[in-house]
Amino acid sequence: MAIEEPKYTSHLLEGAFELRQYAPYLIAETAVAGDMDAASSQGFRAIADFIFGNNQAPGQSGSAKIAMTAPVTVEPRAADTPMRDAQDWRVQFVMPSQYTLQTIPKPKNPAVTLREVPAKWYAVVRYPGINTQSKVEDKTAELLAWIKAKGWTPVAAPQLARYDPPWTLPFWRRSEILVEISQP
Repeated sequence: MAIEEPKYTSHLLEGAFELRQYAPYLIAETAVAGDMDAASSQGFRAIADFIFGNNQAPGQSGSAKIAMTAPVTVEPRAADTPMRDAQDWRVQFVMPSQYTLQTIPKPKNPAVTLREVPAKWYAVVRYPGINTQSKVEDKTAELLAWIKAKGWTPVAAPQLARYDPPWTLPFWRRSEILVEISQP
């Protein structure tokens, strides 16, 4: 069964680089301190706990399980902090499109919050393999150079998006770096 992803329209594809316009979508997120790997792991566990039932279903006395979607993203909380220097992160899960802020179960953990992401433009680079700090830095630099060459303006910190579970063989893993840009 396919895992749901946020809806977008591709406007330009050049090799591994792409310009996308995303429709609005809902996320669950948490803020976590530490290096990228530690923050990703801790944030993943907190949000996974929410989707696996540590929540309150609207209008019901119990909880509800929420389907896993992709991607899971991590980004520095400060837009001007390079990923290599960040020690304060935002970890996010995209929520299934069937939900709105009014209909989705509410997290019981106050560290997990829900919010709607409005329609946005993103420049993206897709790549396979394991995400090491140096690989993430290299792919981010490549994407920022592509954005600059196109004359676009970044408006937010880069995000690392992971699409596959950790047991996926490295050459089948899909990861992306996304940078929000002003409308091109």
